[in-house]
Amino acid sequence: MSESHVDRLANGNPLVGTLCTIPDPSVVEMVASSGFDFVCIDTEHSPVGRAGVESLVRAVDVAGRPALVRVADNRPELIAAALDSGAAGVVVPRIDTAADAERAVRATRYPPLGERGGYPGRASWFNQDLASYMARANDDLLLVAQVENPAALGHAEAIAAVHGIDALYAAPGDLSVAIGATGQALESALRSVVRAARTHHRTAGLFQLDPGRIDQWHADGVGLFFLAADSLFLSEAARAAARSALSLRG
Repeated sequence: MSESHVDRLANGNPLVGTLCTIPDPSVVEMVASSGFDFVCIDTEHSPVGRAGVESLVRAVDVAGRPALVRVADNRPELIAAALDSGAAGVVVPRIDTAADAERAVRATRYPPLGERGGYPGRASWFNQDLASYMARANDDLLLVAQVENPAALGHAEAIAAVHGIDALYAAPGDLSVAIGATGQALESALRSVVRAARTHHRTAGLFQLDPGRIDQWHADGVGLFFLAADSLFLSEAARAAARSALSLRG
C-alpha cells in the first residue's frame, strides 16, 4: 500500500476495500473510483487469469487506489506475477501453518528476507525505477495470510508470529464450510484469528457482507475489511431494480 495506507493501519484506523471478480478493466476502474480505500483483485474464486492481472491492476492505478491481488495459491510464480504487475500486496490463501507463512514471505520479499526474483516489470516502471523499487518493496508491500480452515485456526498464533506477515485475514465463508459452524460458533472462530493477529502486532482482516457491522468489528480489533465484491454489488443492484420496476405491474 502507499505510505499513507500503511500509516493508517499502523495507527489503528480501518481500511475498507472490496473484491473484484469480473475480469474487465472498465468494471474494475469503476469500482476503484467509487471511494474504497483499496481494491483486491481476486484470482482465486473468479475467471481472472494470470495474464489479465496486470491490466486490472492498471485500472485500479488509474483510479488512484492501491491494488491487492488474491492469488490462486501459495506459489512463488503466482505471487511474483501479482507483485510484478504493480500490486501493492497479495492475499495468499490456505496459509495453514507457520511453514506456509514462511513460504509466502520468501516469495514476497527480496533477499535477504526472501527469494523474490530481481526483475519486477511494471512495478519498477519496466526497470526505470528498479533500484528505488527494490529498496522499498520489502517494507511497502502488504502480505496478507488467509486463515480459512481448522488447521489454520490451530496455528493462527504461529502464523502471526512469522516475520514478514503483515495481516491475518479471516474468511467467514470458507471457515463456516470447513468447521461446519455458523452463528456464534463461527464468530468465536473469527475472533480467535483477530486475537492471534493482535497478540503479534499484525493487522486483523475480515471479509464482511454487511457494512453496518464494520464499526463493531473494528471496535473488536479488525483493521482491514473486504466488503463484498463487484459481482455481489451488481447482482444486488439488479435485483433491487427489478423488484422496483416489477412492482409497478401490481
